[in-house]
Amino acid sequence: MDISDDRRLDAKLERARTLLDGDALSLAELAQAVGLSASHLQRRFVARFGLSPAEYAAQRKLGALKRGLREGDDVSGALYAAGYGSPSRVYEHGAAKLGMTPAAYRTGGQGIDIRWTVAPTPLGSALVAATVRGICAVELGDDAGALEQKLQGEFPRARLQRVDAGRDEFLAPRLHAVARRLGGRDAGIEVDLLGTAFQQRVWNALMKIPHGQTRTYAEMAAAIDAPRGARAVASACAHNRIAVIVPCHRVIRGDGALGGYRWGLPLKQELLDRERA
Repeated sequence: MDISDDRRLDAKLERARTLLDGDALSLAELAQAVGLSASHLQRRFVARFGLSPAEYAAQRKLGALKRGLREGDDVSGALYAAGYGSPSRVYEHGAAKLGMTPAAYRTGGQGIDIRWTVAPTPLGSALVAATVRGICAVELGDDAGALEQKLQGEFPRARLQRVDAGRDEFLAPRLHAVARRLGGRDAGIEVDLLGTAFQQRVWNALMKIPHGQTRTYAEMAAAIDAPRGARAVASACAHNRIAVIVPCHRVIRGDGALGGYRWGLPLKQELLDRERA
């Protein structure tokens, strides 16, 4: 395929994305509209954008729903405005990506129970928070008040319960597992990944990087069948709330530089040095 062929294909993929932004089209309809076979479009769309056409359309709808809910629309109005044919459709498919029901998301997590604590670790203070599904946040930093503010900003109306780290039967074993992992030891930990479908794909792939090894952003993009998605992978890493457990610190730039890190490059370097040792 020469450069002109690449450009024509890119134009067709951009056209497909634009069509999905405006209409609910089946894969066959979309393929016909842009002049590609359905299988070729599916494969190339995933390689270009990191999502299948169906996943892209679903994320657009979910994004519209989130905006409507955050802007104060009632749940039913936001559902239909976002393009869901019935409330059951978003509860079947959208709630898992929101991490909660649409009504709860609209109200800042109202009705959701999140237990959390701040505890000392080999890396300094860590705020560990969990829903019934598993760990939903591990924030690192020296200012316990700032860590709490981050959690409150994410779920301003959830039932946030600070607990004694060693005496809560629900949180204690999870905290122990997190402490083991932060100390560089293996531990099985259930996580509640609250993010988009693409972010969850990246985060799940991160958890498969062996201890003591690193991958480049481009290698991670290739691992999730999105070879042109290195920047999107970097963005997903930046939005990871679960430090170390979802090991975004193991992703570096192609030239060997550290790249970015939500909790600061000195900590990223320390984590890598500990794991390599």
